[in-house]
Amino acid sequence: MKITTHWQQKNWVIDLNLPIDLSLALESGNNNPNAFHIPAPRFEPIVVGDFVGSVMKGSGANCENLFINAHGNGTHTECVGHIMPERFSIHQSLSKFHYFAQLRSFPLVQTETGDSVVMLPDEDNWLHPQVEALIIRTLPNGMDKKTQQYSGNNPAYLAPDLCKYLAENGIEHILVDLPSVDREEDGGAMLAHKAFWNYPSNPRNTATISEMIFVPNEIGDGIYFLNIQIASLCSDASPSKPVIYAMNLLS
Repeated sequence: MKITTHWQQKNWVIDLNLPIDLSLALESGNNNPNAFHIPAPRFEPIVVGDFVGSVMKGSGANCENLFINAHGNGTHTECVGHIMPERFSIHQSLSKFHYFAQLRSFPLVQTETGDSVVMLPDEDNWLHPQVEALIIRTLPNGMDKKTQQYSGNNPAYLAPDLCKYLAENGIEHILVDLPSVDREEDGGAMLAHKAFWNYPSNPRNTATISEMIFVPNEIGDGIYFLNIQIASLCSDASPSKPVIYAMNLLS
């Protein structure tokens, strides 16, 4: 299936048969990325009396309980409810699911403290003025990101002024291949999250942050059509499946 869309006073064609999945498949056990000392996900057959939800154990169907934490167990999308005392869910926040997005690769910069940080670029006009989402691929981009154990290793994060810049320039959605936009241990400051969500002065309730994505090296920087898929959970975050599609000018 192909669709056409009008953007930037031009017509574009998008082939929905050619998705590029930016999510990491979540499985039971330790073969997933993990952060913040959160236990690995567990998928276990339900047991009710004599019934065990496993065909291998004699039942007619598989029926598993899933024990996961969206923030530490893989690709997820979160909303401002992540840092608010009031309960506000990703289901409330995300009511539109398709966006024009810019994919850009960022080198990690080593600070004087030894941290690795994604900095606000020095050059002008690096951010396309009409996109709604920025997809950040950090360099180097190794396959180890798919199973990296980040806990206790002070992984890279985003500079708060980059997040502030993105909020001020109309970016509603950040997607990044790191476990968090903030430092692993920051005393609860959450400076990058707060800068992007403009919290607490005027919270951006429809803005989201997706973390622990993975962008293959063969996918070039540029403009893409983005679909963010979540579960309808009344929680501050959900496991998610961001998918992008190439955009081609309609001749």
